[in-house]
Amino acid sequence: MRTLVIETSTAACSVALIEHGAVIAAAHEVVGRGHAERLVPMIAELPDGGRAAAILVDCGPGSFTGIRVGIAAARGLALGWGAEAHGYSSLALVAAAGFAENPDWTTLAVVLEGGHGEVFMQLFDAPLLSIGALASLKPEAASAVLGGRPAIGNGVRFLRPIETDATLVDALPRAADAILLPPALTALPPRPIYGRAPDAKPLAALT
Repeated sequence: MRTLVIETSTAACSVALIEHGAVIAAAHEVVGRGHAERLVPMIAELPDGGRAAAILVDCGPGSFTGIRVGIAAARGLALGWGAEAHGYSSLALVAAAGFAENPDWTTLAVVLEGGHGEVFMQLFDAPLLSIGALASLKPEAASAVLGGRPAIGNGVRFLRPIETDATLVDALPRAADAILLPPALTALPPRPIYGRAPDAKPLAALT
């Protein structure tokens, strides 16, 4: 079965087609906040216009707007194509790529930019076993949790001024790396994982 992967949780906009256990086409661009403008054209440029029997989308955590753009596209295409739509975590995707690129690592932390001076962080042991819950932390708190583990993600820049013991690797999630995820980590409902409470609160909560 052919699967279209949509990745928009960070500054990268990334798509891939996976079939018979192989990536048959992929595109990856760093667009900043331009996901809404680039995503659909990138999908259209894939073979057969990206049409697939299944769609896999990054549910977050990450960019509030980017996540919503990706999920809206996945849901819309699934409805139009009669396809299945499922989700995965951005943290698991980055962890999978980190272990694949560094086979000597037995543990790592994924650290993604979280906004408001915080980072989204989760710890993993090889082979891709989560050993800690997702948390949104200030860099100082994240460094304390890190415990000397290597860290990977676009949030490691916040740790560099304070972290002296760990290996820090800048990385953005790539749709093509979804091929590294086990089935159990690609079965989330296509709904956002925001990682922290929204900034805006309902009026009732403020009274």
